[in-house]
Amino acid sequence: MHFFSDNNASACPEALEALVSANGVTRGSYDGDELSARLDRVFGDFFGHDCRVFPVSTGTAANALALAAFIPPWGAVVCHEEAHIQVDEAGAPEFYTGGAKLILAEGEGAILTPETVEDSVAALRGDVHQVQAGALSLTQASEYGRVYSPDQVSALADFARGRGWKVHMDGARLANALVHLDCHPGDVTWRAGVDVLSFGFIKNGGISAEALVFFDTDLASTIPHRRKRAGQMPSKGRFAAAQLLAMIESGAWKRNAEAANAGARQLAAALGDRLMHPVEANEIFVRIGTGNAAKLRAQGFDFYDWGDAGSGEARLVVAWDTPPGDIQALARAIAALED
Repeated sequence: MHFFSDNNASACPEALEALVSANGVTRGSYDGDELSARLDRVFGDFFGHDCRVFPVSTGTAANALALAAFIPPWGAVVCHEEAHIQVDEAGAPEFYTGGAKLILAEGEGAILTPETVEDSVAALRGDVHQVQAGALSLTQASEYGRVYSPDQVSALADFARGRGWKVHMDGARLANALVHLDCHPGDVTWRAGVDVLSFGFIKNGGISAEALVFFDTDLASTIPHRRKRAGQMPSKGRFAAAQLLAMIESGAWKRNAEAANAGARQLAAALGDRLMHPVEANEIFVRIGTGNAAKLRAQGFDFYDWGDAGSGEARLVVAWDTPPGDIQALARAIAALED
């Protein structure tokens, strides 16, 4: 019974069918096919704003390429100290930007505020002896499953704009955040001040494609070259485009996120005061107690240990295809724990 990661989830029918259908498209290679040509318009309709869209094969590539588009090697990106670009991307942002630095800020639930961002850069003098901050990166939903509201994003974007920075959003679980917020996709992205978005689909039922979305299309001018140089421009690009189009046009993005979020809420409701953070997307952080991880695993549940060694904390992730019976079984198993 799998609560390890939504990266383990199966591909949804719409994504699989799109691959089969794309197999019959044989005109045009790289981005020159009819499916790739539709991406800008379809995503533009989805967000309500003109945009440039580039498929890439991983969220890491999407994040790193996005930042490389406007951060020079002597620049810096402010992000939360537990942001994926800091903790889980093996230096990819630094590599793709040619050496730019990440400046780490604090925030409860991995949510940044203008105040915590300001604290993180307070010591920067802005002279030639230090890196020059030029971007703010937000994770939606955050690394603790918290969701930024449109007002929160706007406040952070206003702060960034006041310093001349660009705003990047790591939307690995943007679909889950949109379902929680029940708002228009544009409200928490470009209308709130986001310049470029890494829109995740793999966790949401896709197979091998994520979308790099530029709302400030001028910033995208170097991406075709950067993407090719990074090995993120497959010759049969229609298969990536087909997945992205299918997830958006069929509404699978929303249905899958609704299923994952609903399962997480159901599980959270049974955990009571063991919860460490409010459950707003499809991740649950829970205190299971020292020694209980082994008991749960012996019953067939898999999940990440979290926090410091011996903390008794765990992360549980509900995917779009997690069986309801597995959710109920885990809820009962945790309720039966003695400490």
